[in-house]
Amino acid sequence: MKKILDKLYQRQLLGYEEAREILIKIAQGQYNPSQIASFLTVFMMRGVTVQELTGFRDALMELCLPVDFEGIETIDLCGTGGDEKNTFNISTLASFVVAAAGIPVAKHGNYGVSSISGSSNVLEFLGYQFKNDRDQLKKELVETGICFMHAPLFHPAMKTVSPIRKELGVKTFFNMLGPMVNPSKPTYQMVGVFSLELARMYQYIYQQGNSKYAIVYGLDGYDECSLTSATKILSGKGEDIVESKDFGLKLWNQTDIHGGQSIEESARIFTQVLEGKGEQAQVEVVLANAAIALQCCFDEQLTDSVTRAHEALQSGKALKIFNQLISMQ
Repeated sequence: MKKILDKLYQRQLLGYEEAREILIKIAQGQYNPSQIASFLTVFMMRGVTVQELTGFRDALMELCLPVDFEGIETIDLCGTGGDEKNTFNISTLASFVVAAAGIPVAKHGNYGVSSISGSSNVLEFLGYQFKNDRDQLKKELVETGICFMHAPLFHPAMKTVSPIRKELGVKTFFNMLGPMVNPSKPTYQMVGVFSLELARMYQYIYQQGNSKYAIVYGLDGYDECSLTSATKILSGKGEDIVESKDFGLKLWNQTDIHGGQSIEESARIFTQVLEGKGEQAQVEVVLANAAIALQCCFDEQLTDSVTRAHEALQSGKALKIFNQLISMQ
């Protein structure tokens, strides 16, 4: 690792194969925590290249515990995190709405690093038990329309670096990797990213493979459609900028979608939205993100996708699915 760090300190770049091999060695425990922390820090200072990110991604997928849902076409709604906006669990809530709208969801997620409550935090608090048993996951998916995969159970490297990331408390390239390494390889993906630069990088990588995706960046810095400003969407169909009026929804202030100061508070917001008791801003931002995801699957106007999402939430279907999933634990 010393040679690698010396190279990086001299502002040299890693090639694809070099990046891949390093991450494999991290997963195998060949480096100590201080070396790994130094390695992660380099990329917080100078950014990561497409070749490096692709090498890291391919190493994780090579080592992961794969999940085969045997022909079921699924979607994942997953953000990078790292926007430091501390919103409530928007993409996780939108996942239940999308499942209620009839699209099977294979959700990939983790504990929050730079925010109070990641998807794993809130679901664990509300009674979901993490597992990597493929039969159990498929049973959940078939019976409820959704399952959840806690990333460290499927990725040895993520498990190795998890305590280091937690101690650092800031976003690293592992945030960038999260949405790209779903072990079930979903057919569709909605990915939220924390910068326009990363959106471009994702676009380049995703163009090489799956074209059924939407990469989302809120232009005021959110890794999701926040309805607090315009949103950039990059997909296989091209690029677009959408505003709240394009959804038929309101423009909100950042304070309207804040996630609270604890996991308990985030969980309370989560259940209130599902129960139809959420504040209007909270409901609308969930509907907007669910609508973008649904557009990956349906050839329809954005407002039609909002209507589809609204019916799935307001009818109680999303709540029913959530309760059914928790009862299976």
